[in-house]
Amino acid sequence: MRGEWTPGVKSGTIPAEVIPVAVLKERVDRLEEALMRLVYVQQKTEIEIQSLKEEMKAFKEEMRMFKDEMLAFKDEMKAFKDEMKAFKDEMKAFKDEMLAFKDEMRAFKDEMRVFKDEMLAFKDEMRVFKDEMKAFKDEMLDFKEWSKRNIENLNRQWGNLANKLGTLVEDIFAPSIDMALEKYFGRRPSIVDVKKLVRKDGKSLELDILALCPEERRAFVVEVKADPDRVDYIDLFLKKLEEIPVFLPELAAYTMVGIYAALNIREETVRLLTRKGLYAMVVRGDIVEIINFNQVAERKNFGK
Repeated sequence: MRGEWTPGVKSGTIPAEVIPVAVLKERVDRLEEALMRLVYVQQKTEIEIQSLKEEMKAFKEEMRMFKDEMLAFKDEMKAFKDEMKAFKDEMKAFKDEMLAFKDEMRAFKDEMRVFKDEMLAFKDEMRVFKDEMKAFKDEMLDFKEWSKRNIENLNRQWGNLANKLGTLVEDIFAPSIDMALEKYFGRRPSIVDVKKLVRKDGKSLELDILALCPEERRAFVVEVKADPDRVDYIDLFLKKLEEIPVFLPELAAYTMVGIYAALNIREETVRLLTRKGLYAMVVRGDIVEIINFNQVAERKNFGK
């Protein structure tokens, strides 16, 4: 190897260390591999930087949106704070009103307590008054019964006296007949004959009271009896009503209204008169009354 020439080495100089080709190739491969790794790392770094850059950009955008949201939230909190302050003021005013209302209710409660006591006292007074009125009512009922008995007795005595004198019709019923007819029938007669006597063909017809309403063609015939509870008197009165158009032809077109009158009439007699369509007139105190008017009027209307 002494005289062997090596390329790249000048003659007469100390030759450099000779690197084998295989080693050199290995080193070159390592270098290329390192360069490739460096390029890979660089590319990876650039990708990561780019990704980081985009993430930072997104983060920055999110932060900007978050900032805007925080500003909006701050405004909302400020508005909420203002509302809470207004609500607090309203609640304070409401509390004051409730305190005032409580005071008023306390005063009202005291007034009601006083009113309740007054009402209890008034109730006691009314109970006493009611008892007094009941006692007074009982006394008045007793007095009314006593008066009724005495008035009926006086009427009976008056009727007996008038019957004896023959003036029952003139003294009692005739003066009141026009007012009584106006009260019950709504019309005051324009003609009233008392003790009217009519003769015809040798026969006679006597009417105690004949009251006429020509405009309505209605004749009220009143039969007055001192002893009214005899049934034959009622039958005779009905026959007399049928005979009136014969004795008084001018009344043939009139409606005959029969009224059976006396100072007092028993209830069973009044029921009989009602069934036969006759009105029962009696003396009550100082006035005359038809005591079965509604019943007879209903029967007449029902029969129409």
